[in-house]
Amino acid sequence: MTSPVPPEEGARQRGGLPDYDVVLTVRNAQRPGMIGALLGVIGEHGALVGDIETRYVGRDHFLRDVTVSAYDQPHLDEVLKAIREETETEIQNVRDLVFERHAGGKIRVGRTTAADTPEDLRYIYTPGVARVCRAIEQDPALARQFTSMGHTVAIVSNGTRVLGLGDIGALASLPVMEGKAVLYDRFVGLSAVPLVIDEDDPEAFVDTVCRVAVGFGGIHLEDIRTPDCFWIEDELIRRLPQPVMHDDQHGTATVLLAAVLSALRHTDREGRRDLTCAQVGLGAAGLAIARLLMDAGFDVVGVDPGAEARERLEASGGRTAELHAAAEEADVLIATTGVIGLITPEMIRPGQVVLALSNPIPEISPEAAVEAGAAFAADGRSVNNALAFPGLFKAALDVGAPAITSAMKIAAAEAISALAPDQELVPSPFDPRVHERVIKAVSAAA
Repeated sequence: MTSPVPPEEGARQRGGLPDYDVVLTVRNAQRPGMIGALLGVIGEHGALVGDIETRYVGRDHFLRDVTVSAYDQPHLDEVLKAIREETETEIQNVRDLVFERHAGGKIRVGRTTAADTPEDLRYIYTPGVARVCRAIEQDPALARQFTSMGHTVAIVSNGTRVLGLGDIGALASLPVMEGKAVLYDRFVGLSAVPLVIDEDDPEAFVDTVCRVAVGFGGIHLEDIRTPDCFWIEDELIRRLPQPVMHDDQHGTATVLLAAVLSALRHTDREGRRDLTCAQVGLGAAGLAIARLLMDAGFDVVGVDPGAEARERLEASGGRTAELHAAAEEADVLIATTGVIGLITPEMIRPGQVVLALSNPIPEISPEAAVEAGAAFAADGRSVNNALAFPGLFKAALDVGAPAITSAMKIAAAEAISALAPDQELVPSPFDPRVHERVIKAVSAAA
């Protein structure tokens, strides 16, 4: 089995859990110990075993589907080789679960009204549709009532910074945009249309979005490189009448603010705003986090090696400092750098809250931070944008808000934090209460 996605170099050396999932269809003789030997070899070679399903039991053999999680394709190849050489198992098939879920794409356009009779066609198409067109021509606001735009978001990307893959281009970014569309539908019932635009020039990109934006209630920007993403978002907000939000910035910042509020509650500092937050890393997410923390009333000091990144925060009213100085004064130490080991135990001040959020390996492990004196520490495994962006856009579209403001994001963060289980930063995005309460809180704030 091969995959077009290159393996993440050194995954096992960096730690973390394997998440490269496949299903092995295996054939074994009907003898005691056969399945035990198979599972033992898989574990000895560093992979995890998930579901085991018996597909067939014969007179002298059985077939089973075994879900195996490796780190990457080379690791999987190593495990498969060991199974063949060290057991009597016959591997009949290897299925990649991720590619199976993507087969044919993850979304489609469907109808919401009947189209079964000649009368139906007269009403939804010609000649009846002309009456609705004329009405919208005379009063454009009616489009929100009589078309899909009032509950449809465009998810727009040029693929210049996709996940941890970098600039892979617009077409290769499409699976991510489809995934976002699934989440909109699943969590808040909004329709979302991926628009991948093969254009790296920020001005041309903005011009293209403005030309196609008229049919959408909101514009969700995704996976656009820095610093382009800042200018693109600002320009689209200036030029378009509907809400525009870059999720990599503001969805992340909203959930991070929720995590900070939860951490303060867990350390008996709920409601405190007379605290200093150090934001280490001022990229797209880090800068948005710092700005939202300031809007929420916290004192913020930012850390970044790039002069341009520091200037952006300072222009927003924030302070900057070197890492050691910022860590020394911070009540809440936040890191979003992707640099493993950047924060050492010696930097931890007793009583601090430490949120090292880079995945898959944080800047310092929660265990090491607590051992060094932190009152509370966590990594970013549960900090998921899907807690925020569906409800933010749903509320904005429901109330006809022209923009998604800091007040709306703060309201969303407070609603998310309020549902976090004991000693957790945030709830699961599958908690049905989350999106309902985010929508209610954001609508009130709007």
